[in-house]
Amino acid sequence: MGADNKYLPLGAEQDIVFHSMGSDVRLLIGAPLSAGTPPPDLAAERERAYVEDFASRLSRFARGSELSAFNEDPSRTRSASPLLLTAVSAGVWAARRSGGLVDPTLLREIEQVGYETSRDGCAPASLQEALAQAPARRPARPHPSGAWREIVVADGEVRRPEGLKIDTGGVGKGLCADAVAHRLRRYSRYVVDCGGDLAIGGVGAQLDPYEVQVEHPLDGHTALTLLVGRGGVATSGLNVRVWQREDGSFAHHLIDPSSGMPAWTGLIGATALADTALEAETLSKTALLLGPAGARRVLSEHGGVIFHDDGEMELVGPVAHPHGALR
Repeated sequence: MGADNKYLPLGAEQDIVFHSMGSDVRLLIGAPLSAGTPPPDLAAERERAYVEDFASRLSRFARGSELSAFNEDPSRTRSASPLLLTAVSAGVWAARRSGGLVDPTLLREIEQVGYETSRDGCAPASLQEALAQAPARRPARPHPSGAWREIVVADGEVRRPEGLKIDTGGVGKGLCADAVAHRLRRYSRYVVDCGGDLAIGGVGAQLDPYEVQVEHPLDGHTALTLLVGRGGVATSGLNVRVWQREDGSFAHHLIDPSSGMPAWTGLIGATALADTALEAETLSKTALLLGPAGARRVLSEHGGVIFHDDGEMELVGPVAHPHGALR
């Protein structure tokens, strides 16, 4: 998961913020579109319960979660709930969409670099110090084995290579944002923000878009404001989860599948727009993992923003053109 985006509510909307998934979750809900639809305050509490249940069942940090039980079982075939089946399918989709870069099978690798337990509430290390000590920059590459290709979700079961573990990670946040957005489709406008993965929609939002403020990963100031009336927005960055290891080296949570080590690619942040939060999450992470040249290619269709190691901001695709920030 990357850095949070900020956005400005418009009009009289229900607005709640709560902590889940190791980050802040925010829901903005406008007026119902039809009689019999629950009022926004009741909808907000209903969706809060949904998000908290989603998070508790798919947390890799909770020993009693469904995901942890799945990962502790070495069986090649295991039955799973519809939620876990959907999350695993989303992970495989993201891997395919990213050419194997956003790989859901790197749980062991991310634990080995120091992310065994939740870093929720831990102050990040200095990104500038981390960059000064980082190795030579190069684009991340997919793992040659492509173990994610052997995952099959069918008939209420997940089939996988023996002992293969899954990390839903940021993909899970994008999936959750999209699920809640679907549940809010009978409201005039809404924003679902799961730790910086945003799903935005409603006819009212298309007529009067939200202002989504993109933070600079080095100092947190608002670097750009995007007008978004529908679709997904997501940011991946090195600044939120970067830490110093016992040997003095620095690590972060975005892993190069080919090496199993943190990826240092010449970018420190990437924001992507897309049709869904899940796709935006996948594109932003893919862009950051590929580095500047690859990021320009990945973000060219829907648009996005990249931040270079030296702090330079670069607009890509539709947002780089006049009036192109409106979606």
